[in-house]
Amino acid sequence: MSLFERTFQAVIATGHLRMTDARGRSFVVGDGTGPPCAIRVTDTRAQLHIELDPWLAIGECYMDGRLIIEEGDLYLFLEILLSNVQVLPPPRWTLLLQIFRFLRRRIDQFNPAARARRNAAAHYDIDTAIYRLFLDRDMQYSCAYFETPGIGLDEAQRLKKRHIAAKLHIRPGHRVLDIGCGWGGMAFYLAGAAGAEVTGITLSRAQLDLARQREQEFTGPGSTRFRLEDYRETAGTYDRIVSVGMFEHVGIDHYPAFFRCIGDLLADDGVALIHSIGRFDGPAPTNAFIRKYIFPGGALPALSEVMPLVESSGLKLCDVEIWRLHYAETLKKWRQRFMARRDEAARLRDERFCRMWEFYLAASEASFRYQDLMVFQLLLTRHQGALPLTRDYIAAEKSRLLQRELPV
Repeated sequence: MSLFERTFQAVIATGHLRMTDARGRSFVVGDGTGPPCAIRVTDTRAQLHIELDPWLAIGECYMDGRLIIEEGDLYLFLEILLSNVQVLPPPRWTLLLQIFRFLRRRIDQFNPAARARRNAAAHYDIDTAIYRLFLDRDMQYSCAYFETPGIGLDEAQRLKKRHIAAKLHIRPGHRVLDIGCGWGGMAFYLAGAAGAEVTGITLSRAQLDLARQREQEFTGPGSTRFRLEDYRETAGTYDRIVSVGMFEHVGIDHYPAFFRCIGDLLADDGVALIHSIGRFDGPAPTNAFIRKYIFPGGALPALSEVMPLVESSGLKLCDVEIWRLHYAETLKKWRQRFMARRDEAARLRDERFCRMWEFYLAASEASFRYQDLMVFQLLLTRHQGALPLTRDYIAAEKSRLLQRELPV
């Protein structure tokens, strides 16, 4: 048995996958259940790359057209792979590489202000038209909230914003800091539905430009302003702080500084909400493909890495909420929308970019569905009395916000 065959035999117990190596030799792995999928590797260098470093090489070879889907599709292939990793461990000869990546992750996640700006630009300053192809109307690039099965992406993203605003218990005139404000959608929601005075900060020039453009058309009761600014440079006092999908870019060695900044910026009776991708399975390195091609410097923390730092910061944890499969459903919507407009993406960029983006969305969806990824929300305060005593207030706040929401 070749090393190539052993690589897949070692991982796949269920499913129906036929692999063809660079010499044209085929073998089948799995128990034959489920829809069939067939993959072919075009050359010996690609095959060797997959044998030595499968979790990086599979993405790179697909991106370069050296791993061909002959039956089924990319998502089915990744679904078979990632659903089986929960059953069988990865090949032993790849463990050394995983240990090395775990040990060097602090270097990969070292994000001083200048490097953080470069990392943000690498992902968010690509053509905004790419994001318009697959995001909702409000350009929400974070996990949606599927409160009711079968709802569309626009509604699920609106429910996410409403849920977060309700938990924050915002009142008209509250000063709100949105750390990692993206294209401004959350800021406009909080200003429009809650009447807040929102300051949004981002490290992406493209996001800042669009947020300011949208600001010219905003007519809600509150106000917004946007700045190109690192959270470590922000000054002032805020009644509420919200950060959605930004904590993943902070880097493990910068967590203490992040929570110190939250504490320094938060009013005495203030409330902060941190929404982040996290891990069920404890600390681990970032996926090699995602780190190299999609989110340089990114990290998906385990709560065991975060909670001691919250405690030592002097902030009080008032609430923790875990969203399990919501991001899998969000990514499924994004992937379907991107694939429906893939030709437009190819005209904007090129075929290699489309393959990279397709792999990113498909692998991320499968990871949230079958691996140990989730989303957590932390509610932090300086004092215990900053929020009502029970979570019942959240439902009441949602009803109030629903009556005040502005159309997108």
